[in-house]
Amino acid sequence: MIAQMTRLLRHARTTYYSFMVKRNCKSYAGKIIAHRRTVVNKNVVLGHNVNFNGMIITPGGNVVIGNNFHSGCECMIITAYHNYDAGDAIPYDDSIVCRDVTIEDNVWLGNRVIILAGITIGEGAVIQAGSVVTNDIPALAVAGGHPARVFKYRNREHYYRLKELKKFN
Repeated sequence: MIAQMTRLLRHARTTYYSFMVKRNCKSYAGKIIAHRRTVVNKNVVLGHNVNFNGMIITPGGNVVIGNNFHSGCECMIITAYHNYDAGDAIPYDDSIVCRDVTIEDNVWLGNRVIILAGITIGEGAVIQAGSVVTNDIPALAVAGGHPARVFKYRNREHYYRLKELKKFN
């Protein structure tokens, strides 16, 4: 009985969080699932089969997330920062610098990944848990660390074979 109630509550929570993501984003192309609290805004465009396990996307720049995206827990996309370089005060002034973030199709973010403003993550990339993405990540790259660096690439032939067969999770 307790296991059944737990499943029911988990399903209700996922339904609510998914509804809130769909309601608050600019647009979405298809299936959206948010298993944990996920905060998006009207600058966010989502593809099909987007899966969140807890994400905060700050307002400011535009965010485009492609198809078949998966995130781990407690991830963040930061699209704006204080003007520290050309501002009127130290350490920063009252103006905000906004930059867009693009995440292409079939990207997987591990737990607690932070993506900074102005970043593009290429198709099929995997970002290791705990990473801070400060530079663009190319397609099929596996990257990690602080700052995130590419340390290997996925098997290209295998990836494109699975893509052709439409084997998406």
